[in-house]
Amino acid sequence: MQSKFLSKIILTAVFFVTLGGIFSSCKKSSSNNTPTPGTITDQVSAGANFTLLKSAVVKAGLATTLSSAGPFTVFAPTDAAFAASGITSDVIASLTADQLKAILLYHTLGSKVLAASVPAGPNAKVVTAGGDSIFVTNNSSGVFVNGIKVTQADILASNGVIHTIEKVLLPPVGNIVQVASSDTTFSFLVAAMVRASTGSTNVAAVLSSGGIFTVFAPTNNAFRAAGFATIDAINAADPATLTTILTYHVIPGRVFSSDLTEGAQPVTVNGGKVSISLSSGATVKGNSNTTASNIIATNIMASNGVVHVIDQVLLP
Repeated sequence: MQSKFLSKIILTAVFFVTLGGIFSSCKKSSSNNTPTPGTITDQVSAGANFTLLKSAVVKAGLATTLSSAGPFTVFAPTDAAFAASGITSDVIASLTADQLKAILLYHTLGSKVLAASVPAGPNAKVVTAGGDSIFVTNNSSGVFVNGIKVTQADILASNGVIHTIEKVLLPPVGNIVQVASSDTTFSFLVAAMVRASTGSTNVAAVLSSGGIFTVFAPTNNAFRAAGFATIDAINAADPATLTTILTYHVIPGRVFSSDLTEGAQPVTVNGGKVSISLSSGATVKGNSNTTASNIIATNIMASNGVVHVIDQVLLP
């Protein structure tokens, strides 16, 4: 009887040891079957929302680079982000490989930075793989790069990480005056800066200097609506009057759209205040304006600041 009892115990023990081995084996097998993420190039190539980015990467000759050991961080525009930036497949086809490379390297860091490790900022300076500077913020509203929001963070790759963004990051073409001069939408603004600079304050020189500024830039139509029908009318205006108006459009420091808050009244370089509202779209209003100006485009980078486009001239 005792012998039978012992046999039962031994058989039971063997059963549980065997069962444990099976579970252990299954666990190990499951762990070993966890897929390893591909490289950044693999992720972009496979991503259904990265078709424009993929074509840009290939044309720029960066597919091999972004498949290398890295590590890299890529702020990746989706197809929707390209569309929001006005960049179509035809635009990509019209750019040279070097131009695309400069744009893509402006989206790339030479290290792996997860969203939780993005500096709080606001607007902490980070050097890109191309040697330019971008400005990042990590706050309760999310992660922002040059004022542009990260829409999906921490897409892991074997050689780094991808964060998708809602618009394409464009490197600055120069200082604030050079940015305005490169866009015919601002030809009245440029004429006003030149005319104002013939007075006691060289406005153009100040906005080309090493200072950091944010400019609310009125379009040509905004100047026309304010009574400056032509560039000749601007050239006939009192330089002191133009200086007062123009300096009312300038805020010291780099203020991205993500830094604007409801009800804020930032002080301009001429000492006056403008009023910010975000309740029904982003607007800015001058003290003597009867209605607020819409901020119709944001976060245009300059080497010495940032430009936001507005559809009315701000009046002190």
